[in-house]
Amino acid sequence: MKVLTIGNSFTWSLRRYFPALCAFERKPLTIDFANFGGCELARHWSYIKAEKADPLCRIYPGGRLCDILGRESWDVVTIQQASHDSWREETYEPYAGNIISYVREFAPQAEIMVQQTWAYRADSGLFAKWGITQQEMHDKLTANYRALAGRYGLRVIPTGLAVAISRAAEPVPFRGYDPVLRETLRWPDLPPQSGDVVGTMKWVKDASSGEMTLQSDFIHLNIRGEYMQSCLWYAVLFGKKTSDIAFVPEDIGNSDAAFLREAAGRAMAEWA
Repeated sequence: MKVLTIGNSFTWSLRRYFPALCAFERKPLTIDFANFGGCELARHWSYIKAEKADPLCRIYPGGRLCDILGRESWDVVTIQQASHDSWREETYEPYAGNIISYVREFAPQAEIMVQQTWAYRADSGLFAKWGITQQEMHDKLTANYRALAGRYGLRVIPTGLAVAISRAAEPVPFRGYDPVLRETLRWPDLPPQSGDVVGTMKWVKDASSGEMTLQSDFIHLNIRGEYMQSCLWYAVLFGKKTSDIAFVPEDIGNSDAAFLREAAGRAMAEWA
């Protein structure tokens, strides 16, 4: 299986477990990433246009995107919207359609698939800024991805649905905490982190002061989410059941791994 992602950090999260999972399950995999952090469909299309306008222009890692598309006989090429625009319907077109046409021109043998991205963790400050809730973000982005896939007859990898299913099924769901708590914490203490496959907090050393500071990420998958995402991608791409996956990484417990595989399998069934 040869897979190319045209995306952002929401597919870079496959790097930790997906190749190892495929190797463990004895499914040969070649995967490459035409990704930029936070890259929207509109920005991908602007990069493609710039490379088309000037044959010497090289924006993507490894050369022009058309060359990357022609470098391998890709089985699957995936696209997705950047998470911050995923809930905004008006941000998808004409960029998605243009990118799909471009991929079909330079990799006609590839199946183009869409990864559904996910809603942020409940303590993200962006919900208040945008005036929406976590559930509204999920509902809106889901509607947008369904419409996108329907317009072009594409299959969907429903990672966002798996995230939502896992949140609803958590024995002890994530609960927000008083932001004042952060000011009372000292290395190596952390606020509550369990109960969600999205979000991490960690202490890092500040380069200028040399002191440990608390860093927050309410957007990206944590290691539990990365494992669930990898199981979902494996099952969708290879036509398998997540319940048949035997690979469990050393940093995830067996029962939790089974819980995450079940959430991924339910997402496959419910999306269909």
